[in-house]
Amino acid sequence: MIVVKTREEIELMREAALVVSKTLGEIAKAVKPGVTSLELDKIAEECIRDHGAIPGFLGLYDFPNTLCMSPNSQVVHGIPNDTPLQEGDIISIDCGAIKNEFYGDHAYTFAVGEIDAEMEKLLQVTKESLYVGIREFKLGNRVGDVGFAIQKYCEAHGYGVVRELVGHGLGRKMHEDPEMPNYGRRGRGKKFIEGMVVAIEPMINMGTHRIKQHRDGWTITTQDNKPSAHFEHDVAIVDGKPELLSTFAYIYEALGIVSTEEDEFRQKALVL
Repeated sequence: MIVVKTREEIELMREAALVVSKTLGEIAKAVKPGVTSLELDKIAEECIRDHGAIPGFLGLYDFPNTLCMSPNSQVVHGIPNDTPLQEGDIISIDCGAIKNEFYGDHAYTFAVGEIDAEMEKLLQVTKESLYVGIREFKLGNRVGDVGFAIQKYCEAHGYGVVRELVGHGLGRKMHEDPEMPNYGRRGRGKKFIEGMVVAIEPMINMGTHRIKQHRDGWTITTQDNKPSAHFEHDVAIVDGKPELLSTFAYIYEALGIVSTEEDEFRQKALVL
């Protein structure tokens, strides 16, 4: 069952989403060769708690950490460890927080130092596909419209679109209805309605779409061990249109990136 949110609840969810956005902004300052994912995990937990929130992933389904840290061929759900990041790596960092009794859930794939052109293109196309999908999250459309748009965009670039892992509704629970696949057929699936809030999160592989799970019960990697990228935003339907609750602006501020990519999905300017 889809749990519709009031305008007031959407604003409370925006606060939770922005805690995650600010945390990823702090992480962006620290991602570099030589740092470990456990060190980044500690920064994230401290930042979340400093903003009056609770880590959303820590203990969820018995997950042991604050961040899901997935380098290179890891798709999602990687467990932080003490292996230093290396120049040329990419790492997907997925973060959750609970504030106002609502979840924020938000992800970004970072370059570690300088990365090669193929990796750069994978990150660019995956992030672009996120916004391609968000444009379809509007009143009257259906789940399949978002998935179809993401799949078409990424497969046109020769990439594999993960099938087994999907985006989801978001609210007082981390995972609510509906599931939001990154593939599908137009006009299929549940219809979008005013007040829906979802996490849209393309998980796109440089090679095959096929994946495998490791013995730790969490880590997912590509079957061919080629790199994978993952970007995620929290989005609400407000006045029939997609409204971003999360932002990459704090990441961009930390990295010195100028971008207008989010402007079309905001009814009012984001004040940092």
